[in-house]
Amino acid sequence: MRRFRGPALAVALFGFPVASAVPAAAQPARAKEWTLEELFRRNVGTREQQTTAFPPHKIVDNIWYVGTESLASFLVTTPQGHILINSSYEANVPVILGSVATLGFKIPDIKIVLGSHAHGDHMEGDAAVKMFTGAQVMAMREDVPALEKMMPGGKPHPIDRVLTDGDTVTLGGTTLTARLTPGHTKGNTTWTMKATASGRPPEVAVIVSVGVNPGFILVNNKDNPTIADEYRQAFKVLRSLPCDVPLASHPAMYNMAEKFKRHGFSPNPYIDPAGYTSELDVVEKVFNDTTAAQQKAAAR
Repeated sequence: MRRFRGPALAVALFGFPVASAVPAAAQPARAKEWTLEELFRRNVGTREQQTTAFPPHKIVDNIWYVGTESLASFLVTTPQGHILINSSYEANVPVILGSVATLGFKIPDIKIVLGSHAHGDHMEGDAAVKMFTGAQVMAMREDVPALEKMMPGGKPHPIDRVLTDGDTVTLGGTTLTARLTPGHTKGNTTWTMKATASGRPPEVAVIVSVGVNPGFILVNNKDNPTIADEYRQAFKVLRSLPCDVPLASHPAMYNMAEKFKRHGFSPNPYIDPAGYTSELDVVEKVFNDTTAAQQKAAAR
């Protein structure tokens, strides 16, 4: 999601009283009706939130948060090195690497860099991370053209392996699967994996942004005539994925700040399968409402 435009997630629900003869305590809370602009602002946050480190912490098993207050980055640790998901803006790379070091991990042990989608707030820092670590950068094929244009300071964008839908990335006994969930970008990628817990390991999904940014044209888009169908494909794929631990490219998409308040307590607040479905409901409704409004405007 670009700052100036736009598997699984979580959303906070906000209720308000409904006039009725039934006592207020018996009234069910009504979910907040999000507008496109509100959802976008919730996700991207302020410029300060985009650049300020959130306390790095363990999410579940070998998955750690190392991003900022509004731009998520994750470290997947293994005995043979680590995988970084989302390098963020190039200016945020020192913040991310600082969080990695704070957790006690060695920066040169980052062996692979993955990304969610070809917007600068998520993947602009790929070249800088590769420079510091020598890591292999991997990206979905459909996002390669956009990534090749992403050259902060004139540096070529490194792409060491081109991925397609269903490809796997394995390191130190941990395997991540790349699922193409297009719309927000052509190569929007959702990463799924099993955590390394004993017993039945929880299913983890790191979702990309599937939101519609202000200014996105979903109807009669001359540059991408199939964009609306791509979004529908993404929602279909996301709803088919099993998910116990929803994560996302923006922390607000899985309510990280609230969950972090309960960090370290049992049960683990990040295990939230219902939150996955709730966020998908919110985002898909905004997509459908925006599409309907643009169709109505086009018919005039």
